[in-house]
Amino acid sequence: QVQLVESGGGLGQAGGSLRLSCTASGRTISNYDMAWFRQAPGKEREFAAGINWNGRSTYYANSVKGRFTVSRDNGKNKVYLQMNSLKPEDTAVYYCAARGMSEIFYTKPADYIYWGQGTQVTVSS
Repeated sequence: QVQLVESGGGLGQAGGSLRLSCTASGRTISNYDMAWFRQAPGKEREFAAGINWNGRSTYYANSVKGRFTVSRDNGKNKVYLQMNSLKPEDTAVYYCAARGMSEIFYTKPADYIYWGQGTQVTVSS
């Protein structure tokens, strides 16, 4: 079992930055692909960014590419999401998720086994 806890959400301004953290416990995440998903009110949960088990490959949704950066520190059992140039449409609950490492990187929520409780990000215009 892997327990995931997100932190760092809150209120940001358009054009500003926020940094989310995901802290894992229970097992080392060094064997897990990790992803950030987000869910806005009335919308389905969607993939935002992901990073493979060794950190060598990162993946982004088109909507966040060039603005968000995902990283990980396996030694600290943490994953991060640096969000720059925030937009009001980035407002959502952000979730950290984990699945066993794979040669293919998955971007659908159903493909992930472990989830955090989510952290709210609200961007004002």
